[in-house]
Amino acid sequence: MRTRSIALRAVALAAAAVGVLAGAWAPVRAAAPPTTASWTPPLSTRGRYVVDATGQRFKLTSANWSGAQGTYLGSGDPNDPANNANREVSHNLPVGLDRVPLTTLLADLRAVGINSVRLPFADALLHDSTVVPDAAVAANPQLRGKTPLQVYDAVVAALTADGFAVILNNHTTGYRWCCGLDGNERWNSGQSTDQWIADWVFLAERYRANKRVAGVDLRNEVRRDTWDDPNWGWGDEHDLYRAYQLAAERILATDPDLLIVMEGINWYGIPSALFPHGRPQLKPVANLSHTLTASNKLVYSAHFYGFTGSANTGADGGWGATSDPRYRDLSPADLASTVVAESLFVTMEGQHFTAPVWISEFGVAGRGGAGQQDMDWFRRFTDLLALHDVDFAYWSAIGWSTDGVPNERFALLSYAPDGSRLGINDPGDGRTTDWRKLLNAPSRTGFVAPSARWNMLDLDFADHNASATMLARPDWSPGNRKASCPDTQRLVGLGRSSSRGLCGDALTPPRTSAAPVVVTDERYVTDGDWASGYSKLQCPTNSFAIGYAVRDNAMSALLCAPAARALPTTGRNVWFDHGDNRPAGAGSTASDWSPGYYKGQCADTEYVAGVAYTWRWSHGGVPDALLCRPL
Repeated sequence: MRTRSIALRAVALAAAAVGVLAGAWAPVRAAAPPTTASWTPPLSTRGRYVVDATGQRFKLTSANWSGAQGTYLGSGDPNDPANNANREVSHNLPVGLDRVPLTTLLADLRAVGINSVRLPFADALLHDSTVVPDAAVAANPQLRGKTPLQVYDAVVAALTADGFAVILNNHTTGYRWCCGLDGNERWNSGQSTDQWIADWVFLAERYRANKRVAGVDLRNEVRRDTWDDPNWGWGDEHDLYRAYQLAAERILATDPDLLIVMEGINWYGIPSALFPHGRPQLKPVANLSHTLTASNKLVYSAHFYGFTGSANTGADGGWGATSDPRYRDLSPADLASTVVAESLFVTMEGQHFTAPVWISEFGVAGRGGAGQQDMDWFRRFTDLLALHDVDFAYWSAIGWSTDGVPNERFALLSYAPDGSRLGINDPGDGRTTDWRKLLNAPSRTGFVAPSARWNMLDLDFADHNASATMLARPDWSPGNRKASCPDTQRLVGLGRSSSRGLCGDALTPPRTSAAPVVVTDERYVTDGDWASGYSKLQCPTNSFAIGYAVRDNAMSALLCAPAARALPTTGRNVWFDHGDNRPAGAGSTASDWSPGYYKGQCADTEYVAGVAYTWRWSHGGVPDALLCRPL
């Protein structure tokens, strides 16, 4: 197994992001705003769009209903001293239940124009057997005597019964939020990765019958803890990419109907000019994206606030402060290019990383609570969301007020002790115009036709069986690292010395019910020696490659699926031992799925029938050529 330096990997990631963004790309626009009233679960994805069970676009027009993640609430700005006075308001429950009946809260949420709710929770809530104080649910006496999880259940049930889509969000581990070094930095801060996944499986099972529980947002704002940065793809205990992959497959095995939402790394590095630091967001996805057994269930997400920045923590002083520009400091052009570079590039069609992007947190203080610079940022940012027709979730939905002044200044709705409401659509709220602009912006609506999908396979450090069929035979090539395409796709490309592969579903022939064949020895068939002098792994006649196995990046097996029809036996060699050899066509635009290495790839109208390689001390049996045959 090869190793790679952190520095070279960082360079590769940066180069890929630049290369992706250099291509021609513009958002897709439509003439009518999206509907928010009716939809048919479950949700899935088609290209960059979320769709319902009938294939109709379902734009996630959402807000965050906070509180169950913990008690550190306030304006939304972690530097606001008022936060400390509000620590105990939520009682670790969704905010507002002490002041307003659930029926009123739901009606008010519907009135502000959202169709879905991101519902944060702490892992601690799942294990909390204490009964909530009566005062915490004073306006909802039917919730008295319940545990925090039972109250959470009731909120989920009420939202979904009213037609909202609910996306569960693992916000924190313990009941403390947010920010910095608070014990919630990583999915395995304060708990093991196994426990984190077990909690998700528990929730997936708990809500499996409720198909309006539409998705799971795996972890909020993963960032550096006291000692170590999170990373994307290094194969260690801090590898967020790998943790997401493991959790997603366990969750989908429990409930295959759920959307899987993955947020990029929110922060790495010591925040000092002496050390590298920054906010990667989704940039690493350009070179290393996820492939799930259900390839139409993945959504990526990112967070943006005016007071933070690409290399600015948002802190105004002390150990966490940086002098780098904040998002609100950027010109309109620079803000636009930064938001695309950090997140929206993922919505480009025809890439290995193509997926919907959900901006699952953004917001600003209302009713005079924000300065002009912050309000200008909010206007420019909502302009970008509208222009690019982006799914979004505002932070936050519900807050509280004292003496007519909202304490949670970012909230769309704020409730006084007597239940009276201040809302974003009321006079005096400076966000109203931009909020309505965002809700009413032209958006893609209606039926979204299925399109070709491309996905990468990653054998850098572990098996990557994206085939549900092969997950039932996990050790199909003992002692080797194994990769298999999703069951609807076929292998279309391999990287040389990199163990990376590319899958695609364009024109993939139907398969028989016969089990895939594992080819482990050199095969010569009656159609001749197509790569004289080279060792070869070749699929049997009328079968096509759907996976491969490597040992130290050297070819050790080819996985072949029997086709339900006869396949041509003529073809061509695609050599990639001296450079990239990728065809013109949709699949060739699938970004750099094996960065820094030569790649071979069949055309979109071809299938991989075999792989040629030669044993050399310097290369050790890495692939040199593909046998590509027409479909």
